[in-house]
Amino acid sequence: MALDWLDDALEERRQAACSRSPVRAAAGRRVVRGRWSPAPQLRAGNDYLGLAGDTRLQAAAVAAIESAGSRASMLVSGRGEWHARLEQRLAMFHHAEAALLFPTGYAANVGTIGALVGSGDVVLCDRLNHASLIDGCRLSGAKLRVYPHGDVADAARQLHATRDARRRLVVTDSVFSMDGDLAKLAELAEACRSERAMLLVDEAHATGVYGPGGRGLTEALQGHDTHIIKVGTLSKALAGQGGYVVGSQTLIDWLFNLARTQMFSTALTPAACASALAALDIVAAEPWRREHLRDLSRRLRSTLSHAGIETGGDLNSPIVPIVVGDADRVVALGKRLEDRGCLVATIRPPTVPRGTSRLRVSLSAAHSQADVDLLVQSIRASWDASPG
Repeated sequence: MALDWLDDALEERRQAACSRSPVRAAAGRRVVRGRWSPAPQLRAGNDYLGLAGDTRLQAAAVAAIESAGSRASMLVSGRGEWHARLEQRLAMFHHAEAALLFPTGYAANVGTIGALVGSGDVVLCDRLNHASLIDGCRLSGAKLRVYPHGDVADAARQLHATRDARRRLVVTDSVFSMDGDLAKLAELAEACRSERAMLLVDEAHATGVYGPGGRGLTEALQGHDTHIIKVGTLSKALAGQGGYVVGSQTLIDWLFNLARTQMFSTALTPAACASALAALDIVAAEPWRREHLRDLSRRLRSTLSHAGIETGGDLNSPIVPIVVGDADRVVALGKRLEDRGCLVATIRPPTVPRGTSRLRVSLSAAHSQADVDLLVQSIRASWDASPG
Protein backbone atom coordinates (compact mmCIF):
# COMPACT_ATOMS: atom_id res chain seq x y z
CA MET A 1 0.00 0.00 0.00
CA ALA A 2 1.21 3.50 -0.80
CA LEU A 3 0.85 4.67 2.84
CA ASP A 4 2.46 1.66 4.56
CA TRP A 5 5.55 3.72 5.36
CA LEU A 6 3.55 5.82 7.86
CA ASP A 7 3.52 3.12 10.58
CA ASP A 8 7.31 2.85 10.64
CA ALA A 9 7.80 6.62 10.44
CA LEU A 10 5.42 7.25 13.34
CA GLU A 11 7.13 4.58 15.43
CA GLU A 12 10.49 6.27 14.85
CA ARG A 13 9.00 9.51 16.21
CA ARG A 14 7.61 7.69 19.25
CA GLN A 15 11.01 6.18 19.98
CA ALA A 16 12.57 9.67 19.80
CA ALA A 17 9.93 11.03 22.25
CA CYS A 18 8.70 13.34 19.49
CA SER A 19 5.23 11.89 18.97
CA ARG A 20 2.27 13.97 20.13
CA SER A 21 -1.40 13.41 20.91
CA PRO A 22 -4.26 15.92 21.16
CA VAL A 23 -4.65 17.63 24.55
CA ARG A 24 -7.96 18.88 25.90
CA ALA A 25 -7.99 22.20 27.74
CA ALA A 26 -8.25 21.62 31.47
CA ALA A 27 -11.70 22.13 32.98
CA GLY A 28 -13.82 20.64 35.73
CA ARG A 29 -12.58 17.43 37.36
CA ARG A 30 -10.85 14.24 36.27
CA VAL A 31 -9.88 10.83 37.64
CA VAL A 32 -6.31 10.52 38.95
CA ARG A 33 -5.19 7.20 40.42
CA GLY A 34 -8.79 6.12 40.99
CA ARG A 35 -9.91 9.33 42.75
CA TRP A 36 -11.71 12.44 41.56
CA SER A 37 -9.33 15.42 41.45
CA PRO A 38 -9.47 18.94 40.02
CA ALA A 39 -8.36 19.12 36.40
CA PRO A 40 -4.83 20.53 36.06
CA GLN A 41 -4.38 24.27 35.79
CA LEU A 42 -3.61 25.16 32.20
CA ARG A 43 -0.13 26.66 31.90
CA ALA A 44 0.39 25.57 28.32
CA GLY A 45 -1.81 28.06 26.44
CA ASN A 46 -1.56 31.64 25.24
CA ASP A 47 -4.41 33.20 27.25
CA TYR A 48 -2.08 35.90 28.52
CA LEU A 49 -4.73 38.34 29.74
CA GLY A 50 -7.11 35.73 31.14
CA LEU A 51 -9.87 36.58 28.66
CA ALA A 52 -10.65 33.06 27.46
CA GLY A 53 -14.11 32.41 28.83
CA ASP A 54 -14.68 36.06 29.77
CA THR A 55 -18.45 36.59 29.76
CA ARG A 56 -18.12 39.94 27.98
CA LEU A 57 -16.47 38.27 25.00
CA GLN A 58 -19.08 35.52 25.07
CA ALA A 59 -21.95 38.02 25.13
CA ALA A 60 -20.49 39.96 22.21
CA ALA A 61 -20.08 36.78 20.17
CA VAL A 62 -23.63 35.61 20.92
CA ALA A 63 -25.09 38.97 19.89
CA ALA A 64 -23.26 38.80 16.56
CA ILE A 65 -24.49 35.31 15.76
CA GLU A 66 -27.72 36.89 14.56
CA SER A 67 -25.75 38.36 11.67
CA ALA A 68 -25.27 36.39 8.49
CA GLY A 69 -22.42 33.93 8.62
CA SER A 70 -19.28 34.09 6.49
CA ARG A 71 -20.47 33.52 2.95
CA ALA A 72 -17.25 33.74 0.95
CA SER A 73 -13.74 35.10 0.97
CA MET A 74 -13.28 38.75 1.88
CA LEU A 75 -12.27 39.46 -1.72
CA VAL A 76 -15.57 38.18 -3.12
CA SER A 77 -18.50 38.91 -0.79
CA GLY A 78 -17.50 37.75 2.68
CA ARG A 79 -16.55 41.13 4.12
CA GLY A 80 -19.49 42.45 6.13
CA GLU A 81 -20.18 45.07 8.77
CA TRP A 82 -18.43 43.20 11.57
CA HIS A 83 -15.25 42.77 9.53
CA ALA A 84 -15.21 46.45 8.63
CA ARG A 85 -15.73 47.48 12.26
CA LEU A 86 -12.94 45.23 13.50
CA GLU A 87 -10.48 46.38 10.83
CA GLN A 88 -11.22 50.02 11.69
CA ARG A 89 -10.79 49.29 15.40
CA LEU A 90 -7.48 47.49 14.84
CA ALA A 91 -6.17 50.39 12.77
CA MET A 92 -7.13 52.84 15.52
CA PHE A 93 -5.63 50.59 18.20
CA HIS A 94 -2.27 50.50 16.41
CA HIS A 95 -2.40 54.15 15.25
CA ALA A 96 -2.27 52.98 11.64
CA GLU A 97 -4.15 54.04 8.52
CA ALA A 98 -5.75 50.66 7.83
CA ALA A 99 -5.92 46.99 8.76
CA LEU A 100 -6.70 43.72 7.01
CA LEU A 101 -8.09 40.54 8.59
CA PHE A 102 -6.85 37.02 7.85
CA PRO A 103 -8.37 33.67 8.91
CA THR A 104 -5.39 32.93 11.23
CA GLY A 105 -2.13 34.47 12.35
CA TYR A 106 -0.35 31.76 10.36
CA ALA A 107 -2.20 32.82 7.22
CA ALA A 108 -1.38 36.48 7.90
CA ASN A 109 2.36 35.76 7.97
CA VAL A 110 2.46 33.39 5.00
CA GLY A 111 0.20 35.54 2.83
CA THR A 112 1.84 38.87 3.65
CA ILE A 113 5.41 37.69 3.03
CA GLY A 114 4.39 36.10 -0.27
CA ALA A 115 2.67 39.30 -1.38
CA LEU A 116 5.69 41.49 -0.61
CA VAL A 117 8.59 39.47 -2.04
CA GLY A 118 9.12 36.85 -4.73
CA SER A 119 11.56 35.78 -7.39
CA GLY A 120 14.39 38.29 -7.67
CA ASP A 121 13.95 39.49 -4.09
CA VAL A 122 15.72 38.65 -0.83
CA VAL A 123 14.11 37.80 2.51
CA LEU A 124 16.11 37.68 5.76
CA CYS A 125 14.78 35.51 8.58
CA ASP A 126 15.84 35.17 12.23
CA ARG A 127 16.89 31.57 12.86
CA LEU A 128 14.37 31.15 15.71
CA ASN A 129 11.35 32.72 14.04
CA HIS A 130 7.96 31.04 14.29
CA ALA A 131 7.18 28.33 11.72
CA SER A 132 4.62 30.58 10.00
CA LEU A 133 7.31 33.15 9.26
CA ILE A 134 9.77 30.52 8.09
CA ASP A 135 7.16 28.90 5.86
CA GLY A 136 6.17 32.28 4.45
CA CYS A 137 9.79 33.00 3.55
CA ARG A 138 10.26 29.60 1.90
CA LEU A 139 7.01 29.74 -0.06
CA SER A 140 7.51 33.30 -1.27
CA GLY A 141 10.04 32.30 -3.92
CA ALA A 142 12.47 34.98 -2.73
CA LYS A 143 16.08 34.08 -1.93
CA LEU A 144 16.08 33.11 1.75
CA ARG A 145 18.96 34.19 3.96
CA VAL A 146 18.95 33.24 7.65
CA TYR A 147 20.74 35.32 10.27
CA PRO A 148 21.77 34.06 13.74
CA HIS A 149 19.14 34.61 16.41
CA GLY A 150 19.05 38.25 17.49
CA ASP A 151 22.20 39.14 15.56
CA VAL A 152 21.32 42.56 14.13
CA ALA A 153 24.89 43.20 12.96
CA ASP A 154 24.81 40.07 10.80
CA ALA A 155 21.38 41.01 9.42
CA ALA A 156 22.71 44.46 8.55
CA ARG A 157 25.73 42.95 6.78
CA GLN A 158 23.48 40.67 4.75
CA LEU A 159 21.22 43.59 3.85
CA HIS A 160 24.20 45.56 2.60
CA ALA A 161 25.51 42.58 0.63
CA THR A 162 22.15 42.19 -1.15
CA ARG A 163 21.53 45.86 -1.93
CA ASP A 164 21.26 45.10 -5.66
CA ALA A 165 18.16 42.92 -5.16
CA ARG A 166 14.83 44.27 -6.35
CA ARG A 167 13.26 44.20 -2.87
CA ARG A 168 14.54 43.13 0.54
CA LEU A 169 12.46 42.13 3.54
CA VAL A 170 13.60 41.34 7.08
CA VAL A 171 11.21 39.11 9.03
CA THR A 172 11.15 38.69 12.82
CA ASP A 173 9.00 37.83 15.79
CA SER A 174 8.87 40.58 18.39
CA VAL A 175 8.54 38.08 21.27
CA PHE A 176 9.92 34.66 20.37
CA SER A 177 7.36 32.01 21.20
CA MET A 178 9.65 29.23 22.45
CA ASP A 179 12.28 31.36 24.22
CA GLY A 180 10.29 34.31 25.57
CA ASP A 181 13.04 36.74 24.57
CA LEU A 182 12.67 39.95 22.58
CA ALA A 183 13.85 41.08 19.16
CA LYS A 184 16.07 44.16 19.05
CA LEU A 185 13.44 46.04 17.10
CA ALA A 186 14.89 49.54 17.32
CA GLU A 187 18.22 48.33 15.91
CA LEU A 188 16.56 46.19 13.24
CA ALA A 189 14.33 49.09 12.21
CA GLU A 190 17.32 51.39 11.87
CA ALA A 191 19.25 48.83 9.82
CA CYS A 192 16.30 48.43 7.48
CA ARG A 193 15.76 52.19 7.24
CA SER A 194 19.38 52.86 6.31
CA GLU A 195 19.32 50.08 3.69
CA ARG A 196 15.86 51.01 2.36
CA ALA A 197 14.53 47.56 3.23
CA MET A 198 11.17 46.48 4.60
CA LEU A 199 10.75 45.03 8.11
CA LEU A 200 7.91 42.65 9.01
CA VAL A 201 7.30 42.23 12.74
CA ASP A 202 5.02 39.51 14.09
CA GLU A 203 3.53 40.82 17.35
CA ALA A 204 1.57 37.63 18.10
CA HIS A 205 2.94 37.17 21.61
CA ALA A 206 3.31 40.88 22.38
CA THR A 207 -0.11 42.31 21.52
CA GLY A 208 -2.01 43.05 24.72
CA VAL A 209 1.06 42.22 26.81
CA TYR A 210 3.77 44.77 25.98
CA GLY A 211 3.67 48.53 25.53
CA PRO A 212 1.93 51.22 27.62
CA GLY A 213 -1.27 50.70 25.62
CA GLY A 214 -0.83 46.97 25.05
CA ARG A 215 0.01 47.54 21.38
CA GLY A 216 3.15 45.39 21.44
CA LEU A 217 6.84 46.15 21.16
CA THR A 218 6.39 48.23 18.01
CA GLU A 219 4.51 50.76 20.10
CA ALA A 220 7.90 52.15 21.13
CA LEU A 221 8.73 52.80 17.46
CA GLN A 222 5.63 54.92 16.81
CA GLY A 223 6.40 57.75 14.40
CA HIS A 224 9.55 56.03 13.08
CA ASP A 225 7.96 52.96 11.53
CA THR A 226 6.83 53.87 8.02
CA HIS A 227 8.79 50.92 6.58
CA ILE A 228 7.47 48.41 9.14
CA ILE A 229 4.70 45.88 8.46
CA LYS A 230 2.97 44.86 11.70
CA VAL A 231 1.30 41.46 11.96
CA GLY A 232 -0.86 40.42 14.89
CA THR A 233 -3.19 37.68 16.02
CA LEU A 234 -6.59 37.65 17.69
CA SER A 235 -6.03 34.18 19.15
CA LYS A 236 -3.64 34.76 22.04
CA ALA A 237 -4.04 37.66 24.49
CA LEU A 238 -7.29 38.63 22.71
CA ALA A 239 -8.64 35.09 23.26
CA GLY A 240 -10.28 34.79 19.84
CA GLN A 241 -9.51 33.61 16.35
CA GLY A 242 -7.88 35.21 13.33
CA GLY A 243 -4.88 37.28 12.29
CA TYR A 244 -4.37 40.77 10.91
CA VAL A 245 -1.94 43.21 9.37
CA VAL A 246 -1.88 46.95 10.03
CA GLY A 247 -0.10 49.66 8.07
CA SER A 248 -0.61 52.27 5.40
CA GLN A 249 -3.73 52.21 3.23
CA THR A 250 -1.50 51.47 0.25
CA LEU A 251 -0.03 48.42 1.97
CA ILE A 252 -3.47 47.12 2.93
CA ASP A 253 -4.83 47.65 -0.59
CA TRP A 254 -1.88 45.69 -1.96
CA LEU A 255 -2.39 42.80 0.45
CA PHE A 256 -6.14 42.72 -0.18
CA ASN A 257 -5.41 42.09 -3.84
CA LEU A 258 -2.36 39.81 -3.61
CA ALA A 259 -2.19 37.96 -0.26
CA ARG A 260 -3.35 34.52 -1.38
CA THR A 261 -4.09 33.15 2.12
CA GLN A 262 -6.59 35.98 2.55
CA MET A 263 -7.96 36.01 -0.99
CA PHE A 264 -8.75 32.29 -1.07
CA SER A 265 -9.95 31.74 2.52
CA THR A 266 -13.47 32.18 3.85
CA ALA A 267 -13.80 35.30 5.99
CA LEU A 268 -13.91 35.18 9.79
CA THR A 269 -17.33 34.68 11.34
CA PRO A 270 -19.13 37.78 12.66
CA ALA A 271 -19.01 36.21 16.14
CA ALA A 272 -15.20 36.02 16.01
CA CYS A 273 -15.04 39.68 14.98
CA ALA A 274 -17.41 40.80 17.74
CA SER A 275 -15.45 38.87 20.38
CA ALA A 276 -12.21 40.53 19.24
CA LEU A 277 -13.79 43.97 19.42
CA ALA A 278 -14.82 43.31 23.02
CA ALA A 279 -11.30 42.08 23.85
CA LEU A 280 -9.72 45.24 22.43
CA ASP A 281 -11.99 47.34 24.64
CA ILE A 282 -10.82 45.36 27.68
CA VAL A 283 -7.15 45.77 26.74
CA ALA A 284 -7.66 49.54 26.71
CA ALA A 285 -9.81 49.72 29.86
CA GLU A 286 -8.03 47.22 32.10
CA PRO A 287 -4.25 47.76 32.02
CA TRP A 288 -4.03 45.96 35.38
CA ARG A 289 -4.19 42.68 33.49
CA ARG A 290 -0.82 43.13 31.76
CA GLU A 291 0.65 44.71 34.93
CA HIS A 292 -0.41 41.68 36.99
CA LEU A 293 0.94 39.36 34.29
CA ARG A 294 4.30 41.15 34.40
CA ASP A 295 4.45 40.74 38.20
CA LEU A 296 3.68 37.02 37.93
CA SER A 297 6.39 36.57 35.29
CA ARG A 298 8.99 38.20 37.49
CA ARG A 299 7.87 36.20 40.54
CA LEU A 300 8.08 32.87 38.73
CA ARG A 301 11.55 33.53 37.36
CA SER A 302 12.84 34.78 40.70
CA THR A 303 11.52 31.86 42.76
CA LEU A 304 12.72 29.27 40.26
CA SER A 305 16.16 30.87 40.23
CA HIS A 306 16.31 30.71 44.03
CA ALA A 307 15.44 27.01 43.72
CA GLY A 308 18.40 26.50 41.39
CA ILE A 309 16.30 26.11 38.24
CA GLU A 310 17.26 28.55 35.51
CA THR A 311 14.82 30.03 33.04
CA GLY A 312 15.18 31.92 29.78
CA GLY A 313 13.47 34.85 28.17
CA ASP A 314 12.71 38.44 28.99
CA LEU A 315 12.06 39.17 32.66
CA ASN A 316 8.55 40.46 31.86
CA SER A 317 7.57 37.76 29.36
CA PRO A 318 4.74 35.37 30.28
CA ILE A 319 6.58 32.73 28.24
CA VAL A 320 8.98 31.07 30.67
CA PRO A 321 11.15 28.32 29.12
CA ILE A 322 13.02 25.81 31.27
CA VAL A 323 15.52 24.12 28.97
CA VAL A 324 16.09 20.48 29.97
CA GLY A 325 17.78 19.10 26.86
CA ASP A 326 16.66 15.48 26.71
CA ALA A 327 13.25 14.88 25.13
CA ASP A 328 12.44 11.79 27.26
CA ARG A 329 13.16 13.67 30.46
CA VAL A 330 10.96 16.58 29.37
CA VAL A 331 8.05 14.18 28.74
CA ALA A 332 8.57 12.59 32.17
CA LEU A 333 8.66 16.00 33.85
CA GLY A 334 5.47 17.06 32.08
CA LYS A 335 3.67 13.90 33.23
CA ARG A 336 4.73 14.45 36.85
CA LEU A 337 3.59 18.05 36.73
CA GLU A 338 0.21 17.08 35.31
CA ASP A 339 -0.22 14.53 38.11
CA ARG A 340 0.42 17.38 40.54
CA GLY A 341 -2.23 19.56 38.92
CA CYS A 342 -0.13 21.66 36.52
CA LEU A 343 -0.47 21.22 32.76
CA VAL A 344 2.77 22.59 31.24
CA ALA A 345 3.80 22.29 27.59
CA THR A 346 6.60 19.83 26.82
CA ILE A 347 8.38 21.24 23.77
CA ARG A 348 10.50 18.90 21.67
CA PRO A 349 11.97 18.74 18.16
CA PRO A 350 11.10 19.77 15.51
CA THR A 351 9.54 22.74 17.35
CA VAL A 352 12.94 23.47 18.93
CA PRO A 353 16.44 22.30 17.92
CA ARG A 354 17.60 18.89 19.10
CA GLY A 355 19.18 18.97 22.54
CA THR A 356 17.05 21.94 23.66
CA SER A 357 13.80 20.20 24.66
CA ARG A 358 12.09 22.21 27.35
CA LEU A 359 9.18 22.90 29.60
CA ARG A 360 7.38 25.98 28.31
CA VAL A 361 5.37 27.66 31.05
CA SER A 362 2.72 30.12 29.84
CA LEU A 363 1.37 32.49 32.47
CA SER A 364 -2.01 34.20 32.43
CA ALA A 365 -3.45 37.20 34.23
CA ALA A 366 -6.05 34.71 35.49
CA HIS A 367 -3.32 33.15 37.66
CA SER A 368 -2.58 34.31 41.20
CA GLN A 369 0.65 34.56 43.13
CA ALA A 370 -0.44 31.42 45.01
CA ASP A 371 -0.78 29.63 41.66
CA VAL A 372 2.78 30.60 40.79
CA ASP A 373 4.09 29.39 44.15
CA LEU A 374 2.26 26.07 43.71
CA LEU A 375 3.78 25.70 40.26
CA VAL A 376 7.29 26.30 41.62
CA GLN A 377 6.77 23.69 44.32
CA SER A 378 5.53 21.22 41.71
CA ILE A 379 8.45 21.90 39.37
CA ARG A 380 10.97 21.46 42.20
CA ALA A 381 9.44 18.15 43.29
CA SER A 382 9.19 16.87 39.72
CA TRP A 383 12.73 18.03 38.94
CA ASP A 384 14.18 16.20 41.95
CA ALA A 385 12.30 13.04 40.98
CA SER A 386 13.68 13.14 37.43
CA PRO A 387 17.47 13.62 37.64
CA GLY A 388 19.27 14.31 34.41
